[in-house]
Order: sequence, then structure tokens, then C-alpha cells
Amino acid sequence: MTDMKERILSFLSPEYPWKDRLSVFPELDSTNNRLKALASQGASHGTVLIADRQTGGRGRMGRSFLSPPGVGIYMSILLRPECAPQELMHLTCAVAAAMCRAVERSVGLRPGIKWTNDLVWEKQKFAGILTEMGLNAAGGVDWTIVGIGVNCCQKAEDFPPDIRDRACSLAMAAGREIDRCRVAAAMMESLWEMDASLFTGKEDMLRFYRENCVTIGKDISVVGAGEVRHGRALDVDDEGALVVQFSDSHVEAVNAGEVSIRGMYGYV
Repeated sequence: MTDMKERILSFLSPEYPWKDRLSVFPELDSTNNRLKALASQGASHGTVLIADRQTGGRGRMGRSFLSPPGVGIYMSILLRPECAPQELMHLTCAVAAAMCRAVERSVGLRPGIKWTNDLVWEKQKFAGILTEMGLNAAGGVDWTIVGIGVNCCQKAEDFPPDIRDRACSLAMAAGREIDRCRVAAAMMESLWEMDASLFTGKEDMLRFYRENCVTIGKDISVVGAGEVRHGRALDVDDEGALVVQFSDSHVEAVNAGEVSIRGMYGYV
């Protein structure tokens, strides 16, 4: 994958500081899994792995993430913020905001964010985010790994029939061919900028997230702890939790579980 790596590097700005920390692989089971192993061996802050194909790509809730070759970006980045884990509650929101900016820069489209970690175009998903964390002996953050899978070049018929109504790609959204390497470079630059402002720019990031979150204002269902609860999404709070008014009128900040939006992903 030397050509892919060199093309990605060619699109990065001269200021990007982690060019020597990028590795591109023809195939991995999971970029997050490989990067966790490297983190335990002392890999540097800003290390990025990209695979052309994943055989065991993972999403939230233990789901698999379809990762065929030649059409997507499957990327993980290692960050080592010096903080307590509770200070990173907003990380997934920060990554989603950064990915919105990366897509807009590289493709010219502003996607929506389905709380908490999906990027969507209209009512279809084209990208997912998975964040994982490891702690040190003192209970602080040792590492956090952000995994991002983006459908770039697929046509509708490339998706399995059972998800065809819920999935799309950047090429489908834009109506033209997409350069994966240009998108990957924009993602890397946006993550670098996000890392630099992860704490100092939290307020601006959350404002951007709220402005682009398609969940806010929608009727939703929250699945968790063996029950399904119905309500309306009101806001995203300062820690990235979804503020929901449930059918019994009480308001609660939801930070775990699966949220379905009426009219999206086949939910009626």
C-alpha cells in the first residue's frame, strides 16, 4: 500500500506534525485492535493506522462494520491526553464534529451527525466512529483510540440488500467519484486540529455539533437495560449526552444505549 500512503501524505499540509506516524496496510482484522497492541508497546501520540480492508471491523454495541477493499477508509488514531477519563466524555462528539469538517473540506458536502457517532447524508449512514480508552495505574488516561470507518466509493448495489436502504457512500451523496486519499488526509488534519483544541475549544465544538446533529428535535426511541423508551431529543449537553424528554414528561441526559430516530434507518 505504498502508493496509497504516498498519495495521502501528498495531500497533507506542510504543518501536519505526524507524517512519520502513518502506516497503511492492505488488510487488518481491525485498525483499533492493532493500534491497541501498539499503544501497549509505547506507540506515540498521533500514530495513525489505515487499512484498505478489515476482516473484523467493529462498531458500537459489538456490531461488525463492513470493510471491503478499495472503497472505504478504515482509520484509527492514537491519542494520549493527560487527563482523567471523565474529562473525555465529549470525545466522540469532538471526533464527529471533526469528521464533518473533513468531509466538507475534501468533498464539499456538510453531513449530518446522528447522535452520538454516525455521520449521515439525508437518512442514510456513511460513516461510524468507535472510541476506546485505556487507563494507567493512577486511574488517568493512558491512551484513547479513535476508530473511523467511512464509505467513500460504493454504489448502492455494493451494499448488502438488508442495509441498502440505510447505507450510502460519499460518492452516492456527491454524485461523483471520490478520492479516498484526499478524504483520508482531510480526516487526519481535522483530527490533529481537534486534538489541539480538545479542551480549550470544547464550547465551540459542541456548538458546531449541536448545529449539525440531526437527532435534536426528533422523536426517538432509546434502547438500553432491556427496555425501550420513547421520547423527544431536546439537546446535547456539555458532556456530549443526549437530553431527552420521555413520554412521561420527565427529562433525562442519556449517555448510553442505542438511539433510533423515527424515519431513519428503517425505524417507523
